[in-house]
Amino acid sequence: MSHESSAPEAAPATGTRTQPARPTRSDYVAWRTATTRWRDDDAYGHLNNATYYELFDTAVNAYLYDATGVDVRALPQIGVVAETGCRYFREIGFPEPIEMGLVVDKVGRSSIIYRIGLFQGTSDEAAAEGRFVHVYVDNARGAGSRPVTPVPDVVREAVVRLQRPEA
Repeated sequence: MSHESSAPEAAPATGTRTQPARPTRSDYVAWRTATTRWRDDDAYGHLNNATYYELFDTAVNAYLYDATGVDVRALPQIGVVAETGCRYFREIGFPEPIEMGLVVDKVGRSSIIYRIGLFQGTSDEAAAEGRFVHVYVDNARGAGSRPVTPVPDVVREAVVRLQRPEA
């Protein structure tokens, strides 16, 4: 009895999402290096999932501090994280440093969408890529307030430099 089927191959289901290509170094605009620590690895010897999110947060906020020259926590409008996500491609961990590439996909009226690529070693392909969305709220009202304030001009000027020109 043969395991081969004479039935035609099924077409992909309508609405099926295709996974975007694995990002490479050329997909990012700004760079920062982080030192890995012994405690960053989990029991399996690779970077703990929570550490990826700490790196994303560090890449975005360190860039904002450097590019604006101000303490972004003291601005009248502050960016709070409204959404994060991560696609994992290969394991990384202690002791090698991690290079973090940063790019902005969209600058809206009150929000910014960032992508952060994590690279370790000489590979041109990302080991992981994060999605990080800041929504700007009134600093006096706090993180629980609605996103009704625009992105501060000093932040907007800094992040538009992270957008890739349209092809």
